[in-house]
Amino acid sequence: MKKLTYLLAAAAVFAACTGGNKGYTVTGTVEGAADGDTVYLETIEGRQFVKLDTAVITNGTFTFKGQQDTVASRYISCKLEGKDGMAIDFFLENGKINVNLSNGENDSAMGTPNNDIYQEIRVQLNGLDGQMMAIYNTMSDTTLTDDQRQAKGQEIDALENKKMEAVKASIDKNITNAVGVQLLKQNFYYMDVKELDPLMSQIPAAYDNDDIIIRIKNNVEKMKATAVGQKFTDFEMQTPEGKDVKLSDYAGKGKVVLVDFWASWCGPCRREMPNLVEAYAKYKNKGFEIVGVSLDQNGEAWKEGIKKLNITWPQMSDLKYWNNEGARLYAVSSIPHTVLIDADGTILARGLHGDELQEKLAEVIK
Repeated sequence: MKKLTYLLAAAAVFAACTGGNKGYTVTGTVEGAADGDTVYLETIEGRQFVKLDTAVITNGTFTFKGQQDTVASRYISCKLEGKDGMAIDFFLENGKINVNLSNGENDSAMGTPNNDIYQEIRVQLNGLDGQMMAIYNTMSDTTLTDDQRQAKGQEIDALENKKMEAVKASIDKNITNAVGVQLLKQNFYYMDVKELDPLMSQIPAAYDNDDIIIRIKNNVEKMKATAVGQKFTDFEMQTPEGKDVKLSDYAGKGKVVLVDFWASWCGPCRREMPNLVEAYAKYKNKGFEIVGVSLDQNGEAWKEGIKKLNITWPQMSDLKYWNNEGARLYAVSSIPHTVLIDADGTILARGLHGDELQEKLAEVIK
C-alpha cells in the first residue's frame, strides 16, 4: 500500500513537471468562412507577417496545437474570397484558447490568463474606436457648418486622448506580465520620461534581451539626460551647403533656441511649419532662434523642402533618416518634435506645437 502511494505521488510530481503542461490548443471560428478555408497562425518579423502554422476549417472551426516555452504575441488571420482579410492579435501560451474572428469590433481571444486580461482591454479600446468612427462618418455630411465640423473633430481628439490614457493605465497595471510589456512596446513613443522611467525596473527579467525593450530602456536614459531642467546635449552635423555646424553654435549663447526635428517627407511637419514661420517672424529680433534638424535622407529633397516651406532659420542634418544623431541623442521617436532651450542652455520644454508653442514663447520671450 505504501509502495502504491509512493508511485502515485511520484506520478503526480512527474505530471506536474512534464506531462501536466499539455501545451496549447487554440480553437476558433471565423465569421463568414466555410469548411475548407484556411486560417494562419502568424508572427511579425520586421514589418512583415510570417506564417508559423496553418489550419483548415472543419465543421465550422479551426484548431492549432503545440507547445509554447514562453508567452508570445501572435496573430491569427484569414482571407476569404471577395472580402478584406481578417486578423486578431493574441497571446500564444499553453492552455486552451478560444478565438472568434469576425468584424473587428467583436473579435475575441480568451481562456488563458494573459488573453483574458488582454480581451478586457481590447473591448474597452474597440468601444472607443467605434465611437470615433461613428463621429468620423457623420463628418461627410455636406450640410455641416465649419463650426460643427470643428466640434466633431474636437470630439474625436478627446476620444483619441481617452484611448491613449486607457492604454497607459493598462500598461501601468500589467507591466509585470506579457500584456503590459506588449502594450509598452507598441506605444512607448507616445509616452514621456515621467511615465516611462518608473516602469523600467518592473519589466520582467525574461525581457532583458528583447531588442525593443533594450531600445526603450536606452531611450529612457537619453530622455532623462535631455529632460526639462537639464542642460542641452550638443551634437554636430552639416548645413545644406555642407558646412559643419554644432547645436552649441546657437544654444547657450544668450538666445532662446527652439530645436525643431522635422523632415521634408513628414506631412505633420509640413503642416506645423507655418506656425514656426509665424513664431520666427514675431520673435527673431527679440533674442529667439530656431535650429532645424532634418531627418531627411535625400539632400535635394531637404533643400527643396526648406525653399517651399519658407524656412529661413539655420538648418542641419546628417541625412541619416531615423539614425539621425541628434534625434538619437534626444530620443526622438516621432516628428515633428521640438526642444525649447533657455538663453543659458537649460531645456525649458519638449514637444510643443501649435498654440502651446506660441503660448510658451510669449511667456519666456519678453
